[in-house]
Amino acid sequence: MQKARIKLKSTDPKKLEKICMQIAQIAERTGTHMAGPIPLPTQRLIVTTRKSPDGEGKATWERWEMRVHKRIIDIDVDERAMRHIMRVNIPEGANIEIEIGV
Repeated sequence: MQKARIKLKSTDPKKLEKICMQIAQIAERTGTHMAGPIPLPTQRLIVTTRKSPDGEGKATWERWEMRVHKRIIDIDVDERAMRHIMRVNIPEGANIEIEIGV
């Protein structure tokens, strides 16, 4: 049977867990086999900037960090299940990508 791979990305891990729970409920209701959610390493984007824009004064720095959390879910391709997954409400700041035939 064909598989679909669902890749989820978000800066807020609570949003990811909410989406994963919705997909798990859909898989349970439709009776399709699901593997995951598998957590992937968190991507850290770090930006270091100088506090003083003109160069005068102390050399103090500010460090900003954004973490991108990722999850992967593998699910059997079932027309009914995929239709329900396409209708899942994705909150702002979350990204979903579906590949069929993995």
